[in-house]
Amino acid sequence: MAEQVDIIAGGDLGGTMRLGLYEAALAPGSIVEELYGAPVSHERHRHRYEVNNAYREQIAAAGLVFSGTSPDGTLVEYVELPRDVHPFYVATQAHPELRSRPTNAHPLFRGLIDSAIDRQQASKLFDDETGEVETVAAPSASA
Repeated sequence: MAEQVDIIAGGDLGGTMRLGLYEAALAPGSIVEELYGAPVSHERHRHRYEVNNAYREQIAAAGLVFSGTSPDGTLVEYVELPRDVHPFYVATQAHPELRSRPTNAHPLFRGLIDSAIDRQQASKLFDDETGEVETVAAPSASA
């Protein structure tokens, strides 16, 4: 479009492409640190989007945990909700599907599936082997 010619000519296209493998420092005690089994992760990226740091304090005050950042702490890589709020709420800027294989699931996918199985098991009404009725309370957000 004609009105964008000057913007493009100036070279500022409004963002920077993050492409390739990046390191993230994982928060101690976070779900992502538990899943990776390490204090850092290395994941592939392909995006132009970032969390606006001007709102990080407000977002954290609302309960979202910034559980992984770039090593210098300026870019948010992972967010999560505590397990007592949601059974498995983890999000990442990365593309874990690029490092997952059918016989070797990515730690984030494995964590999601394990959490879903745990929640399903907690809500069972019958013992699979005996067929007896079990009295099980409805799962809480931490189940």
